[in-house]
Amino acid sequence: MIILGIDPGLAIMGYGVIRVEGPRLTCLQYGAVTTQPRQTLPNRLCALYTGIDQLFEIYHPDEVAFEELFFSKNVTTGIAVGSARGVALVAAARRTQELYEYTPMQVKQAVTGQGGADKRQVQQMVKLLLNLEEIPRPDDAADALAIAITHAHSRMMKHLYKIQ
Repeated sequence: MIILGIDPGLAIMGYGVIRVEGPRLTCLQYGAVTTQPRQTLPNRLCALYTGIDQLFEIYHPDEVAFEELFFSKNVTTGIAVGSARGVALVAAARRTQELYEYTPMQVKQAVTGQGGADKRQVQQMVKLLLNLEEIPRPDDAADALAIAITHAHSRMMKHLYKIQ
C-alpha cells in the first residue's frame, strides 16, 4: 500500500509518500509544493492542485492522510490554509475516496507516544521510523511523513478517521 501524507499550507504544502509492506514502512519521497505570496490566490490554489495531482501521477497512492486544521488566533491565516486544504482534498478526491484526517495531537501520539511531543521529537522519530539518514526538510515535509506514518499505524481502525 502507498500512503500520501499531506500537511496543508498555502505557501508550503508538505507531502510525504510511504510504502507499507506488513509492519515495514519505506519512504518513497517527500518535499513540498510551494507558492509565492506575490501570486494571486487563485493562481496559488491552482499550483497546489497541480502539485497534488502530479503526486498522484507519479506515486499512485492508495490512501491519502491529511492533518486536520486547528486555528485559534489568526482567522485570516486559517481561511487561506483552509482554502489550500480544500484544493488538496479536491485533487485527492478526484483520484480516490480513501481520504483520512488526523489531529496534530493524534499524529504526535502515534509517532512519538506522547500527544504533547514537540516538533523536534516528531522529526527525530520520523527519521528513525523511516530509517532516513537525516531529518526531512522542510519541516512541512517531515510533518507530512508523520501524518502518513500515523495513518499506517491506524490501518486497523482507519474507518474512524475517514473524511465523510
